[in-house]
Amino acid sequence: MTQSTWSRREVLAAMAAGAVCGLAPAIGRSGSAGLLLQDVLLVDGTGAPGRRADVLVQGDRIERIGRIATGSARGARIIEGGGRVLAPGFIDTHTHGDPLRDDYAGFLAMGVTTIVLGQDGGSPALPEGEASGLPAWLDAVEGAAIDVNVATLSGHGALRRQARIDDETRRPSDAELERMRALLEADLRAGSHGLSTGLEYVPGLYAELRELAALGATVARHDGVAMSHMRSEDDDKVRQSIEEHIAASQPARTHISHLKMMYAKGEAPAESLLAFLHDKRRAGIPLTADAYPYTAGYTGIAILFPEWALPPADYAAVRAARGDELAAYLEARVARRGGPDALLFGSAPHAGKTLAQAAAATDAGVIDFLIALGPGGGSGAHFTMDEALQSRLLLDPIVGICTDGAPGMRHPRATGTYAKWIGEYAGAGKLPLEEAVRKATGLPASVMGFADRGVIRPGARADLVLFDPARVRARSDYVDPFARAEGFDLVVANGRPAFENGERVGKAGRLLRRGADAR
Repeated sequence: MTQSTWSRREVLAAMAAGAVCGLAPAIGRSGSAGLLLQDVLLVDGTGAPGRRADVLVQGDRIERIGRIATGSARGARIIEGGGRVLAPGFIDTHTHGDPLRDDYAGFLAMGVTTIVLGQDGGSPALPEGEASGLPAWLDAVEGAAIDVNVATLSGHGALRRQARIDDETRRPSDAELERMRALLEADLRAGSHGLSTGLEYVPGLYAELRELAALGATVARHDGVAMSHMRSEDDDKVRQSIEEHIAASQPARTHISHLKMMYAKGEAPAESLLAFLHDKRRAGIPLTADAYPYTAGYTGIAILFPEWALPPADYAAVRAARGDELAAYLEARVARRGGPDALLFGSAPHAGKTLAQAAAATDAGVIDFLIALGPGGGSGAHFTMDEALQSRLLLDPIVGICTDGAPGMRHPRATGTYAKWIGEYAGAGKLPLEEAVRKATGLPASVMGFADRGVIRPGARADLVLFDPARVRARSDYVDPFARAEGFDLVVANGRPAFENGERVGKAGRLLRRGADAR
């Protein structure tokens, strides 16, 4: 390290970091040929015990691990770890948004280096009027400067629309299903990592097993992954939904999005559900899941409405013909989901208000207010999960960590998930740090088929995060959902610093096409 290369700002930053954590990390820059991270506690993403080591990065890959003399890494920037943890960058298997227009600095701030888009049956696409379809979007992302690595799935609903199935309620004809399969085949050849379904949303709500299984077989031929926001997450229907997802996906890798059990309480229901999942795995089904460490989901208020009031139904006609029935349904549904105080709006014009508060502000009753809004009238956080139950699900070895977040989402999971996971789960001794890291790195990498990410080993891509676990903290909450996480001192993507000392320092992300990233 050559101290004369430090700027005044870097010296002050190093002093400040040392004052906070007592480590005095060196952040000199002696060139851009690589990075040498010295004296780190290496937690490599496999679950193996952490060990003290040095790590040399050259280009976008990890070159060496061990005791590495400074003189043998000429031109590399030297970073003194001071015993801080060096882990693989976190891989978020369920993300929303679009890197062509959205800012993912908040994800970098919590250690995320890779996101997986195309969730819940929707695929990213270019603006209307430009080239259509997922392959065109992939080409655009590949040529753009982006914050994080981006992989994507093909959305079942998007395939339906591209196949010109205009009536969302009907089953596709043989010819239409063949068009869907051909579109999915083209997506997979272009680099999609698999298929997502959103069976609680239109049009997935109307999809039958014949349709889903035909697409699952196509995914399996390309060694892709089949993810699903399942038909139901209610405690009395979740097993049936998992059975459907397995039947639709086999023999592709089968992954459950944001695992939960609505309305159930305590650890016992979680234990029972996990036993059910592990029985499936023992039967040879490659089943995994992800979850986030919060007790509120985030989705549109359409989830409160009956199927017969959703598109393509004429909502005005439904109100006129079945108004009393709709009111009775909504009253029972809202009550079962915790009442009007259990929904916090995140969309204008009611953002930051509960359903009860928003209704009171208009002098309308809660149900009349909801009916006036209609199923497309907003979105928000729905507090419908039990803390003890969700915590038990999160700790299981086959359940990875995800955010189900997006830039600008009014939910703390979009800015706090991984900091909360490290700080409040590993930090509180609920599981070892090594296992907490594996569930955010090595496990999701195996789910997605990323051969050279999610672990720290020679030859792997250099996606890294350096942190002191004692200083990691999620700062966001439901009142201030945009406060960034703190404690992740350095985030590296593809061998280049992307986030450091509390700010983004570069756009080092890449598009990850299925089958192409290992080259």
